[in-house]
Amino acid sequence: MRPFFPKLIETVVQRTAWLDEKKIDYQLVATWPDIYGYGLPPEQCAAWHRALNDTLAAWCADNAARFGFIASVPLPAAEDAAAELARVADSGAVGVMVPANVEGVNLGELKLDAFWARAEALRLPVIVHPVMSGPAPRAMKFALAQSVHYTFDTTLGIGSLLFAGVLDRFPHLELVLAHGGGAYPYLAGRLDIMHARMDRQAQGDVAARAPSEYLSLLAYDSIVHSAKSLRFLADLVGIDRLLLGTDYSFPPADLDPLGSLRAADLDSAQTQAIACDNVRRIFPRIKR
Repeated sequence: MRPFFPKLIETVVQRTAWLDEKKIDYQLVATWPDIYGYGLPPEQCAAWHRALNDTLAAWCADNAARFGFIASVPLPAAEDAAAELARVADSGAVGVMVPANVEGVNLGELKLDAFWARAEALRLPVIVHPVMSGPAPRAMKFALAQSVHYTFDTTLGIGSLLFAGVLDRFPHLELVLAHGGGAYPYLAGRLDIMHARMDRQAQGDVAARAPSEYLSLLAYDSIVHSAKSLRFLADLVGIDRLLLGTDYSFPPADLDPLGSLRAADLDSAQTQAIACDNVRRIFPRIKR
């Protein structure tokens, strides 16, 4: 296993001090996807995620004034994932995080309808987060893994979900895309062209609509590190689909997230929506 970044194991006092400095009242925390253990046999993977969720739930319960619990589930076993999701819903989870690929297979190519159905029924948002499940030699230098590889993993994951018809089968499923949606907002037109021109039957493309028509049905965090890019994203998908994000504690973190909203010339009402109101609407289980 790769070593943990120091801030992944910092104390509650250290983390809350940073939140106070940045004027953030409440943070959602999740297990690092790199330790999801999807190469384990199904029974061991299910047991591992129970342990991950129980320890994280207990930590958040002890620090409930400032932190909320985002669960993980044992994919690709859809029934096991659905069962764990139901269990953690009773122990305080306000959402669940899944990787954009599972052991190198795009999320939309897996048979996960039992999981999607349970998430939709429980009104638990699903955060799609990138992960490196294998070597990526072309991204090993110049920090291209963090700046490019991860964001394109998200793009491949959401592309596969759209073309596989997941949002058509589960229209009330709330998906939240990490890092501003990767390249999906920028490449939506290109995806549309290939949706129209590919051999859809041969490719398994069953999407009911063009990929760009799903843009405003998804939610996106604000971590794009560019005022112009954030403004573009807001104009494209709508202010009501954006959520304040930090990517804390990783190297590409936005260390001044509220400042990023101000830099994008968002007014006070828009800032309030992204930093607070949208989060409460999209994550209805947050009780704080």
